[in-house]
Amino acid sequence: MLENSMLYPKTTASRRAVSLDGMWKFWLDENGTGEKDGFADGIPGEDRIPVPASFQDFYTEKNIREFAGDIWYEREVFVPGEWEGSQLFLRFGAATHRAAVYVNGRKITEHEGGFLPFCADITGVVRYQADNQIVVRVNNELTVTNIPCGETLTLPDGRKMNKPYFDFFNYSGLQRSVFLLALPKEYVFDFDLDYEIAGKDAFLHYQVKTTGEHETVLRLYDEQGREVAASAGKSGVMKVENARLWRVRDAYLYRLVIRILDGDALIDEYAQEIGIRTVEVKGTSILLNGEPVYLKGFGKHEDSDIVGRGFHIGVMKRDFELMKWIGANSFRTAHYPYSEEIYQMADREGFLVIDEVAAVGLFESLMNFMEASSGKKTAFFKKETTPMLLKAHKKAIEELITRDKNHPCVIAWSLLNEPETTDEAAVPYFKEVFDLARELDVQKRPRTFALIMNSLPDTCKCYRFSDIIALNRYYGWYVKGGHEISQARLLFQKEMDAWKALNLDKPFIFTEYGTDTLGTEHKLPSVMWSQEYQEEYLNMTNEVFDSYDFIKGEQIWNFADFQTTEGILRVNGNKKGVFTRDRQPKDAAYLLRRRWKGLPLDYKG
Repeated sequence: MLENSMLYPKTTASRRAVSLDGMWKFWLDENGTGEKDGFADGIPGEDRIPVPASFQDFYTEKNIREFAGDIWYEREVFVPGEWEGSQLFLRFGAATHRAAVYVNGRKITEHEGGFLPFCADITGVVRYQADNQIVVRVNNELTVTNIPCGETLTLPDGRKMNKPYFDFFNYSGLQRSVFLLALPKEYVFDFDLDYEIAGKDAFLHYQVKTTGEHETVLRLYDEQGREVAASAGKSGVMKVENARLWRVRDAYLYRLVIRILDGDALIDEYAQEIGIRTVEVKGTSILLNGEPVYLKGFGKHEDSDIVGRGFHIGVMKRDFELMKWIGANSFRTAHYPYSEEIYQMADREGFLVIDEVAAVGLFESLMNFMEASSGKKTAFFKKETTPMLLKAHKKAIEELITRDKNHPCVIAWSLLNEPETTDEAAVPYFKEVFDLARELDVQKRPRTFALIMNSLPDTCKCYRFSDIIALNRYYGWYVKGGHEISQARLLFQKEMDAWKALNLDKPFIFTEYGTDTLGTEHKLPSVMWSQEYQEEYLNMTNEVFDSYDFIKGEQIWNFADFQTTEGILRVNGNKKGVFTRDRQPKDAAYLLRRRWKGLPLDYKG
């Protein structure tokens, strides 16, 4: 069981949540001596940096953008005297990739994993009615024992350099919001929800975990604030008559309020918006509320100018408006769990989310997008360090499912992206992570992983673990691009025919496909990187999608251009976006809008 609650910070009748977002003191520990030099008691310098944000793109020095090592943050926070007697926590939405937290000079906690929240219990160290010093050491070095995977080299001049095994920039720092929380000593720690639809009614099965033994009561309210169901006890079933279901692009959200009572006195209260819906895979269909859905949408990134991977509420709003405009209904959180606010928005807007843990780079290559297409094999899971990686991976899955399990938008768990699967050593590793996800999720949502180009019907040892087969395929780009696109189509069809011959009776979706395209480049006749070629490629790919009944979704790579490590195959980042990095449409956006607006939700149903 997780040490601290993963519930999203909220102020209620019994709780206080104070945002610590803003300008924090900032220091790059170039010598790696901050611990020894006493930075826990205060960091040097007077530089300030915004939180939440990635640190890399604010400055003009390349050595800062490429910095690998310890990054220190500091700020003061006033703790009111009336909070004495409460349980106090610092809650970090994420610290990429590992962190240590100090309060008033004392180390409180450490956490590894850069895309999920953690708490520091500071109850015993704070000074009330006074300022308190918070210092956070964040480390952004990449390893093969934590996800996402990569390596950290030392250059001849002594500086460190990150070498990711993944194709996006290693943005890091305090990239999500930080909160100071005051909770009662006895509080709601966690809850699990599952749904059953019976005609016009629905049954909400629940389990609540608290830190004490007082009575727990639940109330369910509709969007007009009317109470529609109630129950008492830490587990049970609530009947919702004439239930309004949560549907694709037609979201209906109830408000669930959980209270801990001592007689009539309130001890704790926590509320969350929920959607009543069921998800299952049946044969080759993905069913929402028992009805087939066809996924249309994107692989995305949390990536934008200046703040990098830092959560930006304005960018989030723009992204959802563009997805609605283009006719999308879904996205995958490639290649890590996103900020919690994005799931809340997807809940409200009725988007389907494939929620991905940060297990990317489990294929030893600095250019896996090229080398996997060439058939390279790496036997990644035979390393001596694999048990350490598996432990970190399983911990991240537990944190992911605990955080996101009650979002109606989350319809599947993606447990790895483009791992090496051609060696038998991958099989026991996959079994452990897939079994854990099934055990942790009371809703038993489908589990999947995104298959890299060398994971083929006759080479992949692990596709059998997936409830949904998710393919990342680049026929016409990394394989036989340009004038050879007609041959690419034949190779694409040959692979799909081989999958069809296996009679897996599972839905297939495409979680990546696309071409790098410069928004300024036009050429007639087309050449690769031109907008005309992106459209030719999409027309070919869409025709293949439409030729196989078991293909039940298409999520193009990528929603928008995004930053990567620099290199000769990347023009200031990955340019496969349907939209530019500043969220303006390329020509392909209009092609996809016509297609997706014309495809019914139950296409091939």
